Amino acid sequence: MDLEGELTRLDLSDADAASSSGVDGGSESRRRICDNCSRPENVCLCGSLPSEPISTATQIVILHHPHEHRHKLSTVPILTKCLLNTHTIVGRRLRHGSSAMLDSLHSSSSTDQLPRAIYLFPGPTSTHISQLNPKPGTVLILFDATWKHAKEMVDASAEYLSTFAIRACLDCDFGETGGSIFDSELILRKEPFRGCVSTMEAAARALRFLEPNGPEIESRLLNVLREMVKFQASHLKPMKPRPKLLKKGQPKKE
Repeated sequence: MDLEGELTRLDLSDADAASSSGVDGGSESRRRICDNCSRPENVCLCGSLPSEPISTATQIVILHHPHEHRHKLSTVPILTKCLLNTHTIVGRRLRHGSSAMLDSLHSSSSTDQLPRAIYLFPGPTSTHISQLNPKPGTVLILFDATWKHAKEMVDASAEYLSTFAIRACLDCDFGETGGSIFDSELILRKEPFRGCVSTMEAAARALRFLEPNGPEIESRLLNVLREMVKFQASHLKPMKPRPKLLKKGQPKKE
C-alpha cells in the first residue's frame, strides 16, 4: 500500500546517471539491470536478499494496481524475491477468476470460525491482526497501489471477499497525518496518517502474527527494506511543497 503521486518520488534513473558519469559508455551503463533483483546495478539489492526465498505456511496474494506495477518505488518485486509463497495479480479488483486459490475459498462452505483469509487494509471497521487467531495456511491478501486507488480496489473487491475473508489492520492513528508509528527510516513516501506503511513492511508486520517464527521473518524482511530505503534516500531530491491554492473569494491568512 503506497500513497499517491504528489508525494516525494525517488527516481532511480538519477542514481543510474550518477553512477555512469565519467565512465566510458555512460548510456550503456545507465541501462544495466541486475538479472536477479531487476534493479539498476548500482542499486542492486542481491547482497541483502535471502539466499533462498523464505518459505511460509501463509500464502500471500498481492493485488497490484497496473499503475503501481510500472512504478520504480514498488516494493512488491523485492517482496516476491524474499518470500516463496507469494502470488501477484495485476488488476484493479478481486473477483471470480482472479485467483484459483481465492476461488476455492470463495466456493467452499465451512463452519470453521477461524478466518481462512485476511485482507489487510486500515480503517474503522478493521480488526487488529493481533486479535485474530488464524489457522495455519491462512491466506494474506494485500493491495498495492496509491492509497486512493487501494481504497477503490478494496471497495470493488469487498463483495467477493466478504464470504471468506476478514478485514484486518496493523496499528494506525487516524488522527495523526504522515509518517509511520513503526520505523521512520522505512518510510518510502509520505503517508496519509500514522501507521500506514509500504506493502513490504505491511507483509513483514503481518507475518509476525501469522507465522510461528514470525519475528524472525519480520526482521529479515525489514533488513532488506532498510537497504532499499538507504539506496533510494541517498539519491533523494528535495522537493519544495506545493503552494496551497485558495478558493475563489477566500481571504488570505496573515
